[in-house]
Formats: sequence, structure tokens, C-alpha cells
Amino acid sequence: MRHARRRIVRRVTRLAAVGGLLLGGAMVTQAAMATETPAGSATPRSAPESVVTNPGAALVKELGTSRTAGTWLDAEGRPVVAVTDEESAATVRAAGATAKLVGHSMNELKSAAATLRSAPKVPGTAWVMDYRTNEVVVQADSTVSGSDWAQLTKTATGIGSFVRMERTTGKFTTRLNGAQPILSTSGRCSAGFNVTNGTNDFILTAGHCGPNGSTWFADNTARQQVGQTVNQSFPVNDFSLVQYASGKAGDGADVVAIGDGNGVRITGTGDAAVGQRVFRSGSTTGLRDGQVTGLDATVNYPEGTVSGLIETNVCAEPGDSGGPMFSEGIALGITSGGSGDCTTGGTTFFQPVTRALAQLGVTLIVAAPSDNAGQGSTSPSGAPQPSVSPTQAAIAPGSTSPGSTTPVTGLGDGATLASRLTDPKNIGPGLLVIGGSLVALVATRYFRAEQDRRAYREYYSATWG
Repeated sequence: MRHARRRIVRRVTRLAAVGGLLLGGAMVTQAAMATETPAGSATPRSAPESVVTNPGAALVKELGTSRTAGTWLDAEGRPVVAVTDEESAATVRAAGATAKLVGHSMNELKSAAATLRSAPKVPGTAWVMDYRTNEVVVQADSTVSGSDWAQLTKTATGIGSFVRMERTTGKFTTRLNGAQPILSTSGRCSAGFNVTNGTNDFILTAGHCGPNGSTWFADNTARQQVGQTVNQSFPVNDFSLVQYASGKAGDGADVVAIGDGNGVRITGTGDAAVGQRVFRSGSTTGLRDGQVTGLDATVNYPEGTVSGLIETNVCAEPGDSGGPMFSEGIALGITSGGSGDCTTGGTTFFQPVTRALAQLGVTLIVAAPSDNAGQGSTSPSGAPQPSVSPTQAAIAPGSTSPGSTTPVTGLGDGATLASRLTDPKNIGPGLLVIGGSLVALVATRYFRAEQDRRAYREYYSATWG
């Protein structure tokens, strides 16, 4: 009777241990899969944030173009406003910004630019308003002949002494050939930012990349079709829309690639400010940074003239066209063209994103904010450098702050199955159940073996002597 009870206890213990193993395994699996986004589901979207990159812009608007001559950020990121009289300077200082008295108003600078635009176009030339020196700077690359340079100098001299002439090395060219490369018969360009009209999704890229009807692929064998150009503006502007073949951009549409499998989550749009530190990503030269050096630039490319561009000292090379320019997760521009390269340095111009969006009637695609928004790593305003640490790759969509890094795959919460399986907070309870069950099984086996050994000894001991 006693042996029967022992057998029952052992069986019950073994069944409970096996059941515990199954239960623990189910708990671990559930914890690992609980946050995984179902296949085909899209990240919730939200309206993009509109960001003011330079508070001085409001003062310029308040005082008017006859009393101001632009605004920029100083080395510490504080706004500086160029003004033409002491009364305006006092208003600027009272608002907490720095005032700089200058001799020429924005109206005069714009008039000089208009005179240059009305002159015969010379490919290889460009001009931009330099707010910090209160001048209009005219540049000519190595392709401009001596006679054309002399004629341009004569036009500039007639405008006034605040027009400065400069010769530059290299050539001003569009950067045909981006964060992720897209290819067509027109060449190779970049996927810039993802945008939507509420019905269909598009890639916002450079207009010089190809005319309407251009078909784009993600590979050079023309098997992975991305979409087709449906709206192009070049020259005058330099932007276009590539409509996704599937109609939708899918998960990760709010992320731009910066290399090594990482990307920066884009949360809004803004207008660039002179002196602002910016980043550009391209498939040829990867992630590069620099500073905005001028606004409302005009460039006479060999293919035509484009105006209203952002001038920077960020380098770029052929293949970077259409790639995104941003700062602290704020979309600012798409790569147009420039001179130089990323070995010797150079000048790169960008089409402002806000102007392109307004003319195309589309909005930037950004992820909807979550309850944990703002709890991710932040990018201090004093050091707007996007984190490229791989540890940022597990932040959930919407919980990242501007400039934080996420995987470019757009996978659900951004975490891999392996990272969830190695997170003790997720799998701890399940592992405890499994561990307890294994102990019970081992103990049951040990006690059974000990009882069998005793029974064996008692049975045969009767024949030992």
C-alpha cells in the first residue's frame, strides 16, 4: 500500500513538472511575440510637426524687409538679426536676440539678386545672400570663361559694392546618380522623404533625377520596382514625386537611412536657418554634416536655373541627389547639386522641403506619438548630432525623440526576436516556471533511483550469507 502511494506521488510530480515545462515555454513565447507587429500592418501615422529653427525669423517678419537683412544662428546657437537702424536693434535686444547693424536692407539684397537673375544666364554660376556679411555673393566655377566672368563682374559692379565676386574650384552640377538608392534609365538617385496625399504614398526626391513617367527600381536588375515619377519640377525648382507601385510606403516610412542598418526618425518639417548644423544622407557618401551658409540661393546648372535653394558646406557627390537633409529629426531639404566632393570638401545646394510640400500638395509621413513619447534618448539643442549607437535600435515607433536612431527596416517596435528573448523583464516569469519544473523532474528521478537502489540491496541481501 505504501509503495502504491509512492508511485502515485511520483507520477503526479512528473506530470506537474512536464506541465510546468510546457507552460513556461508558452510564457516565454508569448513574451517574445507580444510586441511584434503583425505582418503587413502599418505604423500609425500622425500630422508632421512644424518646427521653427530660428526664433529670429519672427522678428524679421515683425520688423519688415526694409528694416532687416536676414537672421542667422551664432556659434552658440543663439539668434542674430541684421537690422538697419537703432530702433529696430532695440526691439531685437528686448526680445532676447542679438542685433547687428548693417548698411543694406533685405529689400536691397533682393533687388541685387533680381538684377543678377535678369542678366544673361551663365552655366556654372550661382549667387546667394550672405546675411552675416550683408552681401550678395556671386560664384563662378571652373567652367566659366574669362569673358563671361568679366561680363558678370561688370553687372555686379553696376549693382553696388555689397556684391562680392568669388571663383570656386570644381563644377556646379546636379548630383544625379540618397539615403536608399533608386535606379532608372535616367540614372541613380536617392529616396528622400516619404510623403502622402492622404490616398497614396510617394517618395519626395530631386526633380532633375528624371521626367514624368520614369520608372524606378530598388535593384540594378529591374526586378524590384519601386514606383513611377508622377510629378516633376525642374528647372526653376528641383523636386519630384515617385508614387509607390503598391500605393503605400509601408512600415518605417518615417525613417531615413544613415548607414550601417541605422536610420533617423523624422518627426516634422522646418525651414533651414543660416548657421544651423545639418546632416545629409546619401547612398554614395553616407552620412555627412556641415552648416547652412546661405538661403534663397540661385544656381545656373548646365540643365537650367534653380532658385530658392539652401546653400551649405556639406559635401556631396554624384549619386547623392534627392537624399534627405535634416537636423534633430526635422526634415529641411533634399539634395539638388553643388561643387567639390567629400575628399576636398565643397558646396551643396538643397531644395527646401517646406516649399516642395506646399507646391505638391502633400505632407510628410511621420509616426503617431505614443504614450512614451519623449522617453527615448534626446538630442540636446546644443549638440544636434543624431545618435548612431546600435543600442538605439530597439526603440518603439513614436517613442523616439527627433534625431534618435532606429532600424531602417521599420519592423514593428524595432526590436528583433533575439532582443526580446534576452530581455529578463519579458521572459523572467516563464524561465522561473521552466527552472522549477526541471528541478522537480531531476528530484523525482533522483528519489526514484535511490528507492530502486535500496530495493535492489534489500532483495539480494538475503542471499549474501
